[in-house]
Amino acid sequence: MNIKILVVAHKQCEIPKDDVYLPIQVGKVLHPDLNLGYQPDNDGENISEKNPYYSELTAIYWAWKNLKADYIGLVHYRRYLGMKHGKDKWQCLLTKEEAQALCKEHDIILPQKRRYYIESLWSHYEHTHDISHLEKTKAIIAKDYPEYLPAFNEVMKRTWGHMFNMFIMKKSYADEYCAWLFDILFKVEKQIDFSSLSAFDARLFGRISELLLDVWIETKGYSHKEIKMIQMGNENWPQKIKYFLAAKFFGKKYTQSR
Repeated sequence: MNIKILVVAHKQCEIPKDDVYLPIQVGKVLHPDLNLGYQPDNDGENISEKNPYYSELTAIYWAWKNLKADYIGLVHYRRYLGMKHGKDKWQCLLTKEEAQALCKEHDIILPQKRRYYIESLWSHYEHTHDISHLEKTKAIIAKDYPEYLPAFNEVMKRTWGHMFNMFIMKKSYADEYCAWLFDILFKVEKQIDFSSLSAFDARLFGRISELLLDVWIETKGYSHKEIKMIQMGNENWPQKIKYFLAAKFFGKKYTQSR
């Protein structure tokens, strides 16, 4: 069983030594002089030039079109999947053997749910970003993929979701997911005026896709297994909560990643 888990990076970083991991440099075509020694996302058929808008999705697109593997996955240089607990986080990351065992039993591997408690996924997006982007997405799904609309409506009402575009799944499933996802996102893209957006706000497609993964999985009826999401370094939870509450109660939209 050949499994490849992309590690998305835009700068030099520590990479797990297990060969199940494949580091990929995103936005490579926009930075031709920056050579990290990782797989570039502008090799073969690609959308590397869209990285300022699509974030880690340029890596997913590259894998869809170019990577030969039985299973593919995606993690970030600061966020990984794992099953073990311990002080040394690098020793807790998912190994090839663990990934193979999981994939024999489950269609899709996902990180544990991200919970927002007092916000639905829709209202959280509305309070932190431009809700018209999500409204355009819903309209396209209703028109072109109406069978996905019930799951979309249900997922948007929830206070939790499988976030960060992290997963491991059969390559055939990933091909199916990407064909659906990118068709929707490319149609949304045609309706967006990027000249009015900041660099932070322009990264909207990575955010929309986070919300669409559960919509696709539930409509297809595929089984999934949740495992730990391991954050490398420390998250500033007091600050995250502060900005989360400011967005909900005082209308202060996010201006940088939280």
